[in-house]
Amino acid sequence: MSLTVDDRLLERARRGEVDDAAFVECVRDSLPYAWRLIEEVVGRMRASAGGFADNVTPPPDEAARGQLLRVLASDAMRGALERHFGVRLAFQNCHRVAAFAPDAPGTAERHAAFVSPRAQLLNQSPEFIDC
Repeated sequence: MSLTVDDRLLERARRGEVDDAAFVECVRDSLPYAWRLIEEVVGRMRASAGGFADNVTPPPDEAARGQLLRVLASDAMRGALERHFGVRLAFQNCHRVAAFAPDAPGTAERHAAFVSPRAQLLNQSPEFIDC
């Protein structure tokens, strides 16, 4: 299961739309490793002059890796986090998360390079074969 959803939030979802704030809170509480990692990458991105930061450290265990995969593979979760943090996220190799400031000069080019087939190929390593 991707998220742990409390009964009140589930009932709200059954009655209609759930706002981003409630959904983001559910993601944060359900996937704490993924939340902390993305929050840390976004913090470093904001502190940088270039409007970009990424993480190159693999998760400490498979449970953490699973959280990261779930949050970034879900359009709903990824979109909610991008809106919450005001960034564009990108992902490689089951752990390399990058945050881009949408309004920073050169963001479109930097993002395109990060998500290119060339970048994916160059970011391969034998220890990531089963990630």
